[in-house]
Formats: sequence, C-alpha cells, structure tokens
Amino acid sequence: MKNGSITARYIGTGKPVRLSWENRVITSVEPAADSPETESRWIAPPLVDLQINGYAGVDFQRDDLTDDQLLTAVCALRRDGCTRILFTLITDHWSAMMTRLRRTRSLIKANTGLRLTIAGWHIEGPFLSAEPGFCGAHDPTKMIDPTPALIDELRKTTGDDPVLLTVAPERTGCVHAIRHAVNCGMKVSLGHTNASREQLNAAVEAGATGFTHLGNGCPQTLDRHDNILWRVLDIPGLTVSLIHDTHHVSPQLFRLIQRTLKPHQILHTTDAMSAAGAKVGTVAPRGPSTKRTFTLGDLRLEVGEDGIVRQPGKTNFAGSSLTPVDGVFRAAQMTGKPWPEMWLNSSLHPAEFMGWASELKSGQPADFCILELRPDGGLETLKTYTGSAMTS
Repeated sequence: MKNGSITARYIGTGKPVRLSWENRVITSVEPAADSPETESRWIAPPLVDLQINGYAGVDFQRDDLTDDQLLTAVCALRRDGCTRILFTLITDHWSAMMTRLRRTRSLIKANTGLRLTIAGWHIEGPFLSAEPGFCGAHDPTKMIDPTPALIDELRKTTGDDPVLLTVAPERTGCVHAIRHAVNCGMKVSLGHTNASREQLNAAVEAGATGFTHLGNGCPQTLDRHDNILWRVLDIPGLTVSLIHDTHHVSPQLFRLIQRTLKPHQILHTTDAMSAAGAKVGTVAPRGPSTKRTFTLGDLRLEVGEDGIVRQPGKTNFAGSSLTPVDGVFRAAQMTGKPWPEMWLNSSLHPAEFMGWASELKSGQPADFCILELRPDGGLETLKTYTGSAMTS
C-alpha cells in the first residue's frame, strides 16, 4: 500500500505507537493506546549488516554471479529482517577483486531491487596481516601492501558508493593509505591485524574509526598480557563489530565487551557466507551425520549441524551461517539484555556508523519490521516491509 498505518510497540521505548505513511514515506510516529494487538506486536527499523559475504546459497565471491542470484540473496535477507547490507569481497588478487567488483556493480546499478538493499561495499582484504591466525581464512599469498594508487582505483571502481575498507595498519604504507582512503570518502576499519598499540594509534589518528569482527581474525592462543583484544579495547573511540552467533565470540567475552564499550561503539554483524539463510546445500557424508558444503570464493566449506562454518579438517571458522534476526535473539541470550536493545546494535548503530538514516521518523522511507512474539518472549513471526509493501 502506498498509504496506511500500523500500531505496534516500538523497540526504542517499549511503548505503543501508530506509524503512518503516505506515498511510501513515513508521515508520523505518534503515541498510541495499549490494545490487545500491541501486547505481542513490535515495530522496529530494519536490520543493517555491514559484512555479508553471501547469502541463501549465493556466494558473493564468484565471477559468474547473475542478477537473479543476487535477487535470491536480497529477498532472503529481507525475509530475515535485513534491508541494507554492504556487499563484502574478501582477499584475492587485486585485479580479480576489481574485476569482480566492476561486474557486480553493473548488475546492481541496473536493478532497482538490488540497489535498495546492496547499499555499498566492504572490502576485507587484501591489505591484511599474513601472520598465521591473524590471516584467518584469507589467503596470505594474495595479500599486498596498500598504496594511494590502489585506493584511487578502488574509489574509481566504486564511484560514489559507500565503501568500508578493512586493513591491517602494520602493513607497509598502510597509515598513509588510510589517510588517503578517508580523504576519498571511505570508512576505514582495522582488522585481521597484530598491530602494536603505537600502530593502532597511528591508524586512528589517520582516520580509522572501526575494528572488524573483534575477537576473530586472530590466533586461538594469545599472550595474556599483551594481545590485540586488550590493545583495541584500550583505545578510546573505536567502533567495533562483533559476530553474535555464540561461536565466533564466546558468551563471556561478548558480555565483557558489551560492558566495556559504550552502546553506540558496538555493531553486530553476521559475517554471513552463502550457507546463511540457505535451505539446502551439497550434502557430504561424514560418518553417522552429514555436513552441508558451500563455497566462499576458492574455499570449499562445511557447515555442521551446529551451524558452524569450517574448512574441512580445520577448526578455524570461515564466515557464519547466521541469519540477521537470529543473531539479535542470540545476542540477547548471551548478554541477558532485552532483545530490543540488541536489535539496535544490528540496525541503528551500523547505519549511524556509515552515516545512513535508519530511524522510524517522519520523512524517512516506510521501511520497518513487524515482529510477533510468543508468550515466552521468543520470536513467533517476522515480516519485513519496504516502502510499506511486505517483502517477506
């Protein structure tokens, strides 16, 4: 409907509101009286995820992606509450990454349905640490040092699209490249790094403002006195993303980070790859149980019954199979905090980090999620609306 209204409990206050829209734009959000329909119905801004490597069986790292495949991923993301993402490309040869980016961008620009959800790019590599553990699932043989010329090429390739660039500041020339990227209008996040305190400070002074999936992209064993976790948490002002699937970051560390940082400094991301939101996958027998297999670029990955994504025979993780809405309730479970508070870490906070409007207020697009909760507080149904039309 181009025009309409709906009454529900708003996650920001917990109180009933009536949201009205005309011509697919919100015209008012006003207090409403309690009613039977607002007992279990909640309204929330759509989820925003700044690190999506693939979804619904679609691997974003492929060179032969079609617009139909991208629409499959986008529709599944909307079904799961997420209406805006950064399309994430991981470490590869730079020329291959730029070719992939140019081709994918042309598909997105030609399709309104894709443009509405794929809002920009997260370039995670190849300017990362090649050290074992810190490189994670990225191929260290394809990593290189950043230069202003490469940053210029990235800016030219992405046009005026939003770009989030993850780098390891200890790489040669990286601090200068960070300053250049920021001057080119990019957001810079640190990650997959074993940078010293001095190198991290220099990166922040050059304009880096974020840290990508803190607690991951590092070895399982760290020095208890001096490690990348303590260094990052000791630097004021950095906004960190956390993967909220209960596996990538232990519940204990997840809670401690939530207590240490201010709420607006924490963004939740799924770091989803093609297994997330997928109904089927290639089944590979593994003894009495089975594991589904998916791809992430050149990697062939297995997803067990626990939902954890690993390279065959290895223990390290490689992205996640987490859906955005499931992550909200897992975060609430880990922290013991109300789910509406965790919803903000996956909606308003990442949007604000990128400089995007996302609040439900007059003048904004009529995009929102309606959640119906069970008596025990669990999620019964989720419906996502874009332009006031239900898309899930």
